[in-house]
Amino acid sequence: MSESTEVRELSVRRRTLLDWIADEFLHNSWAGRRLVAVEGASDARAARFADDLAAALVTRGQSVVRLSLGDVDEATLRSETVEPFRAGALPGAEGAGTVLIVDGRRLLNLSVRGIWHFSVWTLAGDELPHASVSVIVDETDESAPKRYFYDLCKLPPSVGERH
Repeated sequence: MSESTEVRELSVRRRTLLDWIADEFLHNSWAGRRLVAVEGASDARAARFADDLAAALVTRGQSVVRLSLGDVDEATLRSETVEPFRAGALPGAEGAGTVLIVDGRRLLNLSVRGIWHFSVWTLAGDELPHASVSVIVDETDESAPKRYFYDLCKLPPSVGERH
C-alpha cells in the first residue's frame, strides 16, 4: 500500500461490506496486474472507500498500490498511470500480481471504462449511481455502508459521465 494510506478503525458493518467486495473482486480477478477504480460524487468519500478497500485486499495477502489521481483526462490516465502500471514501471507496482486502486474524477467515463478489472461508485442520499460499475455503495452512513442495487435500465448511459 502507498504511504498515504492510513489505517483507521472501521465499524463492523463497514468492514463486513469491504470484505464482501474484496472477496468478490478476488473471485473474479484473482491473479496478474489488476486495476480498480473508485469514484463518486464526493471525492473525499471515494478516496476513503478506496483506502479501506486497499487495506482489505492487503489483509488478503495482495500487493496493493493506492493512488489518488484527482481530475484526470484519458490521455494522462493512460500515459502516466495505466501504461506504467502494466509495464511494471509504476513505483511500488513492480510485482506481477499487484493491484492498483485509484480514485479520481472521470475514471469511469465511457472512453476509459474498459481499462478497469473492477469499479466502485460511492454515493450518499439522493445521488444517482453511475450507469456502469461493478459495485455501487451507499455511504449515507459511512459507518454502516450498504451495497446499493439500482435498476440501471432506468438510467441513460451517460449518467455519471464527467466532462
